[in-house]
Amino acid sequence: MSEASIHQLIARLVPQGSHVLDLGCGDGALLEHLIRERKCTGYGIEIDDSNVLACVRRGVNVLQLNLHQGLKAFQDQSFDVVLQIDTLQHLHNAEIMLRETARVGRMGIVAFPNFAHWPNRLQVLRGRMPVTRRLPYQWYDTPNIRVGTYMDFEALARKNGLKILDAFGVQDGQEVRWLPNMRASTAVFTLQR
Repeated sequence: MSEASIHQLIARLVPQGSHVLDLGCGDGALLEHLIRERKCTGYGIEIDDSNVLACVRRGVNVLQLNLHQGLKAFQDQSFDVVLQIDTLQHLHNAEIMLRETARVGRMGIVAFPNFAHWPNRLQVLRGRMPVTRRLPYQWYDTPNIRVGTYMDFEALARKNGLKILDAFGVQDGQEVRWLPNMRASTAVFTLQR
C-alpha cells in the first residue's frame, strides 16, 4: 500500500480540526497531511534522529521520545486523536501503549500489518515466514518485534475494555470490510475508552 493511500484513508477518520498525537510518526508525512488537508494541530513522537530532522524540515512539531517509556508526559484526554500507524508491532509494551493511546486521546486510530492475510497464511503453510509488500523483511532482519492479526487486535481491545468504533482492512489502497482478517494486508481500528 502506498504512503499516500494510507494517509488518505487515515485522514478521513480524523475529524476536521483535531488536536493529534502521532506515535512513531516517522518522517512526519501523515501529520503534515493532516495539518494541510484536515486543518489539524498536534505533535509527532519519533525516536530516530533522521526522522526527527525530516519532521522539522516539514514544519511538523515533533518530540524525540522513546515510546517504550510510555506517555506519562501527557495528561488524560489531552488529544482528540492519537495515531499508532505501523507502530504497535515495533513495541515491547504494545498492550500498555494501547491503553496509553486510549488514555491520552479521546479517540485512537491503530493500523498494523495483518499477519492473517491469505498470502501470509499460504507462505506459512509452505513452511516459510511471509515476505510481502506489507511485511518486506526476512524473519531474521525484521524491525517487527511481534506480528498480529485483525482478530487478535479485536480480542486485545476487548480485553483492555476499549470500544471499537470502526474496524476494517485495507488491501491495495481499498477498504475491505468483508472477511478483513483474511482479505486485507493492513488492519485499521478506531477506538476509545
